[in-house]
Amino acid sequence: MRSPSSPSPLIRLRGLYKIYGTGTAEVRALDGVDLDIHEGQFVAIMGASGSGKSTCMNVLGCLDTPTRGKYLYRGVDVGGLSRDQRALLRRHYLGFVFQAFNLLARTSALENVEMPLIYRGVGRSERRRLARHALDRVGVGDRADHSPAELSGGQQQRVALARALVTSPHTLLADEPTGNLDSKRSAEILTLLSALNEEQRITILMVTHEAEFAAYAQRVLWFKDGRIVRDGPPDEVLA
Repeated sequence: MRSPSSPSPLIRLRGLYKIYGTGTAEVRALDGVDLDIHEGQFVAIMGASGSGKSTCMNVLGCLDTPTRGKYLYRGVDVGGLSRDQRALLRRHYLGFVFQAFNLLARTSALENVEMPLIYRGVGRSERRRLARHALDRVGVGDRADHSPAELSGGQQQRVALARALVTSPHTLLADEPTGNLDSKRSAEILTLLSALNEEQRITILMVTHEAEFAAYAQRVLWFKDGRIVRDGPPDEVLA
């Protein structure tokens, strides 16, 4: 499943462990994971609660560090980076969308989308331009001046997605992005993610419990007891 324009993996994990506790209390949230993800892939990550999928996402997003093993992003050993360097990697290369929309309640949709650009030191007029463009990309440009309370759940998630995309990340990490939405709104968000992946080649890693949503991806990873036990196209893994 290698992209012709990217001969080496965007993400490479080798012998990755995340261990909590010691002795009889030891829990291996990740148990020697090997994984390559190439640029432009849309990957769904599945498994029961406690299988390791969310721990893997946290490591990939530099929100957690492994106990041992290698995590390479664009060939750079993330384990060798300082905390500040990992923060820069998150800020400049990664975008995040969560089940909870995490929007600031007393600010407009536009101002919510501007927030990552403030941390980058982008000037006000350029922030506004980029934020409006991001809202247009996800189909809620006409809701720029509305507060989260004035938006539907689906619209709030679109705003959260615009906020993740406004910095032009190379990789989008989506953790149960449709968990708080009904089936119709969920399908809208998944269709939007698919379009962003296909048209703009954004690499997407998405945790989901739902097979019907994983079917939107090109590739499905199935975690069990901290290991990847199935890896392939949705029609094979979900069969």
